[in-house]
Amino acid sequence: MITTNLMSALMPLIMGACSCNSGSQQPSQTTRSHDTTTTMSQATQQEPQEDKSQVLYLNMHSKILNSNIPYTVYLPPSFSKDKMTKYPILYLLHGMADDNKCWIQRGKLQTTADELIKSGKMREMVIVTPLAGSLKLQTEWNGYFNMPGWSYEDFFMKEFMPKMEADYRVIGDRGHRAVAGLSMGGGAATSFSQRYPDLFCACYAMSALMDDAKLPGYKGPNSKVGMLKTSVAKNSCTKFVTNADAATKGKLMKIKWYVDCGDKDFLLYRNKEFMAAMDKAGIPYQKKIRPGTHNWQFWSSALFTCLPFISNSMAK
Repeated sequence: MITTNLMSALMPLIMGACSCNSGSQQPSQTTRSHDTTTTMSQATQQEPQEDKSQVLYLNMHSKILNSNIPYTVYLPPSFSKDKMTKYPILYLLHGMADDNKCWIQRGKLQTTADELIKSGKMREMVIVTPLAGSLKLQTEWNGYFNMPGWSYEDFFMKEFMPKMEADYRVIGDRGHRAVAGLSMGGGAATSFSQRYPDLFCACYAMSALMDDAKLPGYKGPNSKVGMLKTSVAKNSCTKFVTNADAATKGKLMKIKWYVDCGDKDFLLYRNKEFMAAMDKAGIPYQKKIRPGTHNWQFWSSALFTCLPFISNSMAK
């Protein structure tokens, strides 16, 4: 049981650690001055420029949500050069009170992915993060599941995924599609994988909200946070495993699972419950309980395990 004092201490971690700057990230540029007398032989001796990854901050209109939804796209280094290649895709979900920019601006996704690709520890892939939250807990929505007035899961499955896979030369089959996320997004990644096993080959859950828990901003069941809590309880990842029949367990066994949580995380008990259910059901998974709490230092470091795991879990 989480004490009131502990929750008070965790509120700044959940809220403050997740907020991102609203300004767009500008790519770094190197300017070189060229002498007008440079000869052709000198020019041909210059080293070829290294391919660079790209990060795009874009918006799409959702008919289902009747709203414009921002999203972030990471395109691997060869994407702009090789126009024929198709790529695997990772849906990387953010947490409560986060936004779509946080994995780049706080999680260092671009630099980490670039480093892992260059070192051969992960394959090139498209990585996308849609907006599913806000710091304005009382007036704006947080959550990946369908709620009264916020059919986000329908948007994600019926509008967002098809658009991403059409726009960015995605291979578009289960073997080359995975989902991962932190906190609220980690629980959603797990639940989506459980309920749509024909869509995802792998799931990496960080500090995941596997079932209902105490959350900041709760003002009763009809508040925005209250409806989020209800949706999380309804889509409990632990109860899904506990109640799974033999056929469902068989489908879950075809997914590669990874659970990563800090030993001081306030959601550790929920992750332990989930892992106990997986053990009892005989569903294989990998796990890592390591020093850390519910913050960006933990999630940023998790990418060094997450991205190679996702890469290795995908079809060749």
